[in-house]
Amino acid sequence: MPSRHPDLRIEVTGVEPAEAAAVPTLRFPLRIANQEGPQVRSLTLATHIRIDAAARAYGRDEQARLVELFGAPEDWGRTLGSLLWARTVTQLPAFGRSADAAVEVTCTYDFEVAATKFFHGLDGGDVPLQFLFGGTVFYVDDGRLQAAPVRCEYDFRMPARAWKDLMDRYFPGSAWIRLSRDAFDRLHAYRARHTLVGWDDVVDALLRTGGG
Repeated sequence: MPSRHPDLRIEVTGVEPAEAAAVPTLRFPLRIANQEGPQVRSLTLATHIRIDAAARAYGRDEQARLVELFGAPEDWGRTLGSLLWARTVTQLPAFGRSADAAVEVTCTYDFEVAATKFFHGLDGGDVPLQFLFGGTVFYVDDGRLQAAPVRCEYDFRMPARAWKDLMDRYFPGSAWIRLSRDAFDRLHAYRARHTLVGWDDVVDALLRTGGG
């Protein structure tokens, strides 16, 4: 007997930078298929995106850069796990058997965020992502508006360059470090005392003093 509610399957078809976004944003186009059941009146799609860190190999340099996240490489069989990257909610209007949509993920260069540390630590290759889709689909059955839960998953391998190129686009040749206001005030005073031109000069001077 055919399903009395929409049976949705969702596919991630690619990744691209979101055009004209004020902040770094990656756009993941979706293809949504309503395999059987009535027409969709509307869809509230909640998406959790996780990084399946254990589903790829790492070079020696990558391992060194990811120690802060996962510990020593010899322990990775125990510590290399999944990282939550993003949560989004997307609203879709009515559609019949298929619809195109997109999940947009705002990206940060804040190195206090685990996903940023992970992406920055990669030399290249792919990032295994798990898209966990949920939410609610609304439809009409026997003349009445009904609702049903949505549950499906999709694995997608995103080129690491997608994130790195996005950061280079918004922050060319730069990286960001978050400091406490007290630490910043001390650095600012150090810069003024030594008449240093820029923050790179401040860091270089401190590293030379400390033997770095």
